[in-house]
Amino acid sequence: MTTSVAGLTPQEAGWKYLGVRIVSLAAGERLELHDDGHETAVVVVEGTVEIQGGGLDDRISRASVFTAMADVAYVPPRTTVSVAALADTEIALGSAPAVGRYPARLVRRAEMASIVRGGGNALRQVTSPLADPVPAESLIVYEAWVPRGGYAGWPPHRHDGVDGSPYLEETYYFRFDRAAGFGWHRNFAADLGLDDSFALRDRSLVPVPAGYHLCTAGPAANMWILNFLAGESADRPRPPCFDPAETWINEDWSRGLLPIPAVGPDGPAT
Repeated sequence: MTTSVAGLTPQEAGWKYLGVRIVSLAAGERLELHDDGHETAVVVVEGTVEIQGGGLDDRISRASVFTAMADVAYVPPRTTVSVAALADTEIALGSAPAVGRYPARLVRRAEMASIVRGGGNALRQVTSPLADPVPAESLIVYEAWVPRGGYAGWPPHRHDGVDGSPYLEETYYFRFDRAAGFGWHRNFAADLGLDDSFALRDRSLVPVPAGYHLCTAGPAANMWILNFLAGESADRPRPPCFDPAETWINEDWSRGLLPIPAVGPDGPAT
C-alpha cells in the first residue's frame, strides 16, 4: 500500500495553487497519476521507478539525495501516467493548476542548472530540475545541498507579492544524512506581523505562506532541501526580493566575522 510520508493541499495551506505529497512505495507497488486540471512534477527522492504513459517510457533511479541530482517527470493535465516502484522508493509530487500548454516529458540532470550560492557558512549548491527556462505553466522545482552547520536562503528572501516581489507559494522538504539530523526554519515579515519558526527533522515538510524565509542545518548532519513552488504564471521566471537589511553580506562574506579565540584576559585576542 502507498504510504503517505507528508503532504499539504492548497486548502490546508490556505493558499491557491500549490499542492505537495511525499509518498513511499514498496517494491512492486504502483501509483496512477491523472488530473484534469493540474500539472504535476514527479521527483524520486530515493529508489527506482518506471514511468509510463503520456508518451513517457522511462526509468528514474537515485540511491540517495546525497549522491545524485534528481531526474524529474513532468505530467500535464488530462494525462494518465503510471509510476511503478522497482525497489522501495520515496517520491515527491508537486502540483498546480494548468491548462495543458506543455507535453509530458522527463527532465534529465544534464539539462538542469547547478550553481553554488552564498558564501561563508551560507555556501550551498542549488539545482533547477524544473525552473525557467525549463518549461512548465506554474510549477517550479529546486534542490539544495547544505553542509552541516550551514544556512540556505541567506540573505532572506520573499516572493509573496509584497514590495514588487513575484507571487509564488512554496514548500520545503528536508532530508538529513544522519537519523539524528536536525535544523531550523523561519518565516518572518514585520509588515505582516509574521514570525514563525519550525524545528526540522528528517522528512519535515514546511510551508512558506508569506514573508522572508531561511533555514539552517545543525552542526552534525548535512541537509538536503526539495522546494516546490507555484503561483502566477507570469511570476515563474521572476527572482524573489531580498531583505534589504541583510544584502550587505553579498559584498563580503567575511566582514565582521568574529575570530576565535575572540577575547583574552586583557581584551580582544590577537
